[in-house]
Amino acid sequence: MTATSAPSRAGSARVGVQKFGTFISNMVLPNIAAFIAWGLITAFFIPTGWAPNGDLVKLVDPMILYLLPLLIANTGGRMVYGVRGGVIATIATMGVIVGSSIPMFLGAMIMGPLAAWIIKQIDKLWAGKIKAGFEMLVDNFSGGIVGALLAIIGFFGIAPAVTALSDFLENVVDTLVNAGLLPLASLFVEPGKILFLNNAINHGVFTPLGTIQADKDGQSILFLIEANPGPGLGLLLAFTVFGVGLLRASAPGAIIIQFFGGIHEIYFPYVLAKPLLVLAVMAGGATGVLTNVIFQSGLRAPASPGSIIAVLGQTPPGSFVGVILSVVFSAAVSFLVASIIIRSSRKRDLEALEAGEDTALADAVAKNAANKGRDSQVGNLLGAAAVSTAAATATTTSTVNSIVFACDAGMGSSAMGATVLREKLKKAGVVGVKVENKAITNLTDDVDIVITQKQLTARAEEKTPGAKHYSVDNFMGSPKYDEVVEFVKSQQ
Repeated sequence: MTATSAPSRAGSARVGVQKFGTFISNMVLPNIAAFIAWGLITAFFIPTGWAPNGDLVKLVDPMILYLLPLLIANTGGRMVYGVRGGVIATIATMGVIVGSSIPMFLGAMIMGPLAAWIIKQIDKLWAGKIKAGFEMLVDNFSGGIVGALLAIIGFFGIAPAVTALSDFLENVVDTLVNAGLLPLASLFVEPGKILFLNNAINHGVFTPLGTIQADKDGQSILFLIEANPGPGLGLLLAFTVFGVGLLRASAPGAIIIQFFGGIHEIYFPYVLAKPLLVLAVMAGGATGVLTNVIFQSGLRAPASPGSIIAVLGQTPPGSFVGVILSVVFSAAVSFLVASIIIRSSRKRDLEALEAGEDTALADAVAKNAANKGRDSQVGNLLGAAAVSTAAATATTTSTVNSIVFACDAGMGSSAMGATVLREKLKKAGVVGVKVENKAITNLTDDVDIVITQKQLTARAEEKTPGAKHYSVDNFMGSPKYDEVVEFVKSQQ
């Protein structure tokens, strides 16, 4: 066994977990608007809602029983086999839905991709063997037959199995709540978030289970286990007060993006810069969950993104005190623990700063912090345009035509990173380069440059081996962007 074999296997395992988590969350994430729509309709029109309406309340059950699971199934099918996969997945999932009396989110997440994969394999059996003119006939009938058979299998097989699994998981959650042990979930959730599994955890696990619970009880605590913005707020406040150098200078801007914008990914690099800080967010997360358990508070629907605005918007009238206190208390505990950890290394950090080595968000930032200055990094974090005072004045074009920022979900932090780089290219006089953001699963090997966070680079390289890859620690403030600009200009 070589010295590098164990780390290599560990890295492969991490990439595998990230892939699976991303696949699960990507079935739900594009449909979050539908979940929010259902939550708002429920909040307004049910008998105990803000504006009870006997007619409009009829929308509630069909949306949760049919619309939401079918959207998930169709999305999963399309991810596996395009439009045809989405159609067959939707047909097959109807059997799962009708075969159960509970919302079939888990059933849709299983049957959707499975049905698409099966029709994909069946299509391969006669690919290129059908006589001209009969392709549409074969495709339509094979799809109809396979879809019908899978719907029947789903009705008799998958629906009962998923119902039993859902009942088991619901009983586990109820047991943890009744025993006061649900806060222990934060011991696993918060480290998982730092490894960029936040979307998989929230949308792949808590959203389906929480929606079922909210349909029955009117709210669910599960919507706040991952989405609570308090732990991240407390961590960033601790850096604002006790931090050193770039970490301290950039923290106030990060607070705005994290707490009000709901982009939790922005505080992950701060934890990675001082890994012991994972204890702070774990303690804060557990405190928030415990508060909601005590006050029996929760949300009516997912808060996505995890902004305080979205959280309060999905809070039912009787839960405002508990939800607000869960955010306040989790922030306070996270701040307290993080402050102790940050202050314990403050002297060493100050010495490093005086030596010209800023305690940056990661190694790449540290190497250039002394030359770039802290203020410019804060400008990057806030998406400011004025970063480089020596930008070229002449307008140029480049043989680099496309740059993609890729993250787990293709939203939020990657979108802001793309905005920062567009401004830098504009100030450098570079035009004709398309800068966009995507989910890693949607990458295609026809782009020139791909920019990802370090933990996700291995997956991006698998999807786009022909592209030039840049790894960054923080989408909002990386000196790598200056390297990208220089590279693009050099390719004129």
